[in-house]
Amino acid sequence: MITQLSDFFISGNMIHMSILTLLLAFVFLAAWKAPAWGWKIGILALVLGILFGILGYYQIQDTMRRMICESGDISPQVLMGGYKCMLVPVIYGFIIFIVSLVINIIQTPRI
Repeated sequence: MITQLSDFFISGNMIHMSILTLLLAFVFLAAWKAPAWGWKIGILALVLGILFGILGYYQIQDTMRRMICESGDISPQVLMGGYKCMLVPVIYGFIIFIVSLVINIIQTPRI
């Protein structure tokens, strides 16, 4: 079970999570300097989160193939752990997208 934020970050692949974290920082920077870009950066984070999830799924399939070829069996715990790690960047991308939408709603002029 993921207990710390650093474990969450590491399980989602350090490079992918770092890129998404930079996009989160850019969302906050855009909210301050260029409000029109905030939701666009959020969409980019969402798309990249989904892309990183697909890359994680590809790695799971490659690992499954190797394990089945070597031992003829794969543990369900290993498989489910891989799927759990695959979903981390997707969830993080959705969170960043939601944050960008909330910021955009707050900054929208009232009638």
